[in-house]
Amino acid sequence: MSTLAEVPPVKTKREVLDQAVIRFAGDSGDGMQITGNQFTNTAALYGNDIATFPDYPAEIRAPAGTIPGVSGFQLHFSSNEVYTPGDAIDVLIAMNPAALKVNVADLKANGILIVNSDSFKEGDLRKAQMTSNPLEDHSLDKFRLFSVELERLTRRSLEHLGLDAKSMDRCKNFFALGMCYWLYNRSSEPTVRWIEDKFKNKPLLVEANKLALKGGYSYCEATEAFQVSYEIPPAQLTPGLYRSMSGNQALALGFVTAAQKSGLTLFQGSYPITPASDILHELSQYKDFGVMTFQAEDEIAAITSSIGAAYAGALAITTTSGPGMALKTEALGLAVAVEIPLVICDIQRGGPSTGLPTKTEQADLLQALFGRNSEAPIPVLAASTPADCFWVAIEACRIAVKYMVPVIILSDGYLANGAEPWRIPELSDIPEIPVKFATDPVSFLPYKRDPQTLARPWAVPGTPGLEHRIGGLEKQDPTGNINYEPLNHENMVRVRAAKVAAVAQDIPNVLPAGDLEGDLLIVAWGSTCGSITAALKAQRAKGRRIGHLHLRHLNPLPSNLGDVLKRYKRV
Repeated sequence: MSTLAEVPPVKTKREVLDQAVIRFAGDSGDGMQITGNQFTNTAALYGNDIATFPDYPAEIRAPAGTIPGVSGFQLHFSSNEVYTPGDAIDVLIAMNPAALKVNVADLKANGILIVNSDSFKEGDLRKAQMTSNPLEDHSLDKFRLFSVELERLTRRSLEHLGLDAKSMDRCKNFFALGMCYWLYNRSSEPTVRWIEDKFKNKPLLVEANKLALKGGYSYCEATEAFQVSYEIPPAQLTPGLYRSMSGNQALALGFVTAAQKSGLTLFQGSYPITPASDILHELSQYKDFGVMTFQAEDEIAAITSSIGAAYAGALAITTTSGPGMALKTEALGLAVAVEIPLVICDIQRGGPSTGLPTKTEQADLLQALFGRNSEAPIPVLAASTPADCFWVAIEACRIAVKYMVPVIILSDGYLANGAEPWRIPELSDIPEIPVKFATDPVSFLPYKRDPQTLARPWAVPGTPGLEHRIGGLEKQDPTGNINYEPLNHENMVRVRAAKVAAVAQDIPNVLPAGDLEGDLLIVAWGSTCGSITAALKAQRAKGRRIGHLHLRHLNPLPSNLGDVLKRYKRV
């Protein structure tokens, strides 16, 4: 029997496109996230602009072949600027009936549908709650259907290696990836290098995955079914060095950069929670930069350990999601009361309660603004894109140490797991973050205020002559002694609020995108930025006078916000 490599290639034509949206879907054990990430990295290295949307099942391991267990990865890559991961998809790779059922409604008419026909047996259809086989009942006639025996073809490519059937089947995602590389005329070399590094201690798996990847590519070359391939030229990006960056990776790098720019030790105390855990994983790799990570036993221990680190003079952060924010509430109020610099990342997810752990939502704004007992205002920032997370992390740290306040960063699962090209900045172009610790015992008072920022002194424990007490009981201004008097409490509440309001003096004036005045202004925040930008561009092309103001600083608001709002008929 001849091998795929021995079959002469079929002549195909190649079409040049501006963009494409591709989605990989299958069981959580089918390697869809790896497959999507590899295609993403290849597209980024080629020079395309990209936006991704990984979609994970909420269950740790749902039953194989069932709808709750479907995992997906969507990539939008283009020769032009990309704002979102895309809506309708051009290509869907479905590894089983459940993946097809969950995702086929998003596939464009005449879109390319590649299915693993080996997984469409009677039992597979039953687990996906299908009463008929869609590969046979003509329900998919409006798509360009390619029914491929992925498991059989993968085994055929690997049969000489001596692997068991289960090990060979695990390589079928790379067979599908090889097909996609052929379809979009992409080199498999970046993925080959990744395979060699990933499985460097398992040479048999290196060979198996490389052969599966090559097998998928060769299959498309050999079969007459695929008569068209596509070319998406590189995008005209601003010159520089780029890397594909997720929001959680960007936050982690932003915090490391802020630590370098402030000269402080970075400390993260966190409890694992979806979708924030990747920040802890990422920062744990930066021990060579003096980063300290602590995985706490619960959310309360996580934030209080960070408060202790901040009290000791570290640049302290803690990360969580909505349910964890609820558990951190009292300790967050403590950070407000003792006026400690601390950054809290809320990587939002669907709620309430446990809610939808792996699904995105940006519904924690009111919790961030007001979710503490009594009056405890906190500066709140929100990132708008995965790459923007880097700059928001630095800005939050700068505000925290300058004003001696806790700062909340709002991100979400879409930003955390999504990726885009990030232009790596020059470290010298990023401003320093000045830090001044109190050292003079003569003039020291724990709550003596800086006249411009209203910040109290940052006195590291052990500094001679600066002994003082902190805690959740109200303190006397400026001595720091415990005080229960109404007038003192009112004064401290007002001063803490005024200090947060003073942050506005460091917030740049906002400038709307689109029309600077007109019929409508869209005011938004968070991960809606890309979708609104795309909609704005489409509507302005029709002659409508629309502006878009995307806020990074949610508390306090930019000083010129009111003046901007007045320029539009509707907001």
